[in-house]
Formats: sequence, C-alpha cells, structure tokens
Amino acid sequence: MAIVTNTFTRYSAVGIREDLANVIYNISPEETPFQSNVARTNVKNTFFEWQTDSLAAANASNAALEGDDISSFDAVTPTSRLGNYTQISRKTVVISDTMESVDKAGRRSELAYQMAKEGAELKRDMEAVLLANNAATAGNTTTARVTAGLPAFIRTNTSKGTGGADPTVSSGVVNAARTDGTQRAFTEAMLKTVISGVWTQGSTPKVLMVGAFNKQAVSAFAGIAQVRWNQASPKPATIIGAADVYVSDFGAVTVVPNRFQRARDAFVLNPEYAAVSILRPIQSKDLAKTGDAEKRMMVCEYGLMVRQESAHGIVADLTTS
Repeated sequence: MAIVTNTFTRYSAVGIREDLANVIYNISPEETPFQSNVARTNVKNTFFEWQTDSLAAANASNAALEGDDISSFDAVTPTSRLGNYTQISRKTVVISDTMESVDKAGRRSELAYQMAKEGAELKRDMEAVLLANNAATAGNTTTARVTAGLPAFIRTNTSKGTGGADPTVSSGVVNAARTDGTQRAFTEAMLKTVISGVWTQGSTPKVLMVGAFNKQAVSAFAGIAQVRWNQASPKPATIIGAADVYVSDFGAVTVVPNRFQRARDAFVLNPEYAAVSILRPIQSKDLAKTGDAEKRMMVCEYGLMVRQESAHGIVADLTTS
C-alpha cells in the first residue's frame, strides 16, 4: 500500500509534544530479610561488647552420699566476653539548583527523589555488610572500621567444603574470617547435620536463609512442608513450586531467600540470638553549600551483634549455578 502524495505525516511534523509517563518504574528489590528478622539494639561506642555463657555438660554420674559433707566445690566458669566494631556506611548526592527548579517528569523534587533512593540503597548496603565474610577491623585515620559479618562469627555448627576453615576469635574479637573451601551441591543431609548441631547446642533453629539458586535446591528436599495442594473449587489451580517451610526433626524452619547474602552460604538461624547494633541510625545531613547546588549525605553507623554464635549454623561452600 501507499499513501497519497504530499500527505503530511508525523515523520515530517515539527512541534509534537513528547509523551513521557509521569511515573518512574524501579524494579530493584528493597527487602532486607536478615535485618527484618533479627533484633535491633542501641550501642554507645564504636567498639561494643556482650557476654556469653553456657551450662556445664549434663553429668549422668551425679550421685551424692546421704549425709555427706562438702569438702570441695565445683569450679566456677567465667562468662566469655565478645565484641565487634561499628561500621559507617554512607551515600551522597549533589543536585544543582537549576535541576531542582526545572519541571521534571515523575517527581517534583529531584533532591527528595534522590534522597529516597539513597535511603533504600543504604539499607541494601547494610544487609550486604552484615552478611559479608569480613573479620572485624578497628580502623584508624587511614583505614575505615569494618564490622565482622555473620559468616565470620559462626564456627560451632558448620558444614564446609574441602579446604574450608572456620573463623577464629582472639581477645573476644573475630580476627580471621571464614576460609572458603571447594564448592559442592547443597544436600538435605548437610542441612540436617547443621540443624541437629544447632538443636544439640540448645538453640531452636527457626530460619534457613539462602540465595536464589539454593532456595530452589531446598525446594527439592524431601522435608518440605507441602508438595501438593487441594483445589476445592473449579478454578485455575495455583502451581506450588517453592518450599517456604522445611519440617526438620527439630521443628519447622522457615526458608527465606536473600538477594544480598553470599550465594555460597546457607544460614540456619535463631533470630533471637542476633541483633543489628545501632550507634547512629540512618539519617540525612545537609552539607555546606559552596556553590549553585544542594549537597546531602545519608549516613548510618552500625554493627553486628551475634549474641551466641552456637545458636546458629552455616552450610558453607555451596555451588551457585
């Protein structure tokens, strides 16, 4: 087909207004499962400490003579003292006064829009930091402080690949992070071993936190809570392809995917025994105006408190593809 000669079309026209939707679409995830599940505490120093303790092993031979006198006393075991450092994380933005004044699509204030974005980004950064395999660093005038992350705390209930090594603690501080080993496929036997260890230590495993690939691996385990779904009414059926609860010998464990943890780690957690310690909560600060622009900084100072590392477990060195 052909159009009539000299038909004036959009291709030749000048002055057509643009059609720009007044909405900005952002698919980036903002969920931070670890921070959402554990407690939050306030601290008052860049180095914060807590104490841990445990009961003596049960003694099946604990029998005493009737009327016996006490000539010696049981030894008293002192508490253990652990600590970690707070870490400063920040995001900055500078917006020209002209940019703030012009008419924009999707937002009235560029400064407000960018600050809202940075708040979400900072929370994501915090999640990644708390779950990173980092030892604690005290820092100095040229080195930033680093808070020890969750993989660097767990050393009692662990399953690791060949060559892997658990983290170490010196003077109550994590001085060496976990050494990664050879990666291997996630199996239900590995998970059962770690869950059993957590329970034997006295904790109740409640959450299994994994990356995307190993979330799908867990869905294939025999212990998933539900593999069939009764469809009561004649309507399109829901396809169940995920394991949200793993039923172990020691209770139901919620399976939670986390985009910001290391994909090679699977954490067995009791959230009661972990907390995000806040020295300075997320806050916006106005920076000095030195020109024709507005400057802002979003900052937070925080650290990880693992109240009792033996309350948790890790299946480390997992394949991720």
